[in-house]
Amino acid sequence: MDYMPFFSQRIYELRKQRGLSQKELGEAVGLSHKAISTIESGSRSTTIEKLVLLADFFGVSTDYLLGRREEP
Repeated sequence: MDYMPFFSQRIYELRKQRGLSQKELGEAVGLSHKAISTIESGSRSTTIEKLVLLADFFGVSTDYLLGRREEP
């Protein structure tokens, strides 16, 4: 299963729901705004550590970010 489309879309949607810029999200989790942009476009993945940080930041499971669950 290809998780990137789910991951990219869910990061984008969660960021927008919080009213954050890519720069603000990047600063919160230790990534550049360019890294957030490439994650959201689907051209880049991230490390397991950053996946966990993103899930914790948004209060969702890693399975939700990867499209393995529909409930956050």
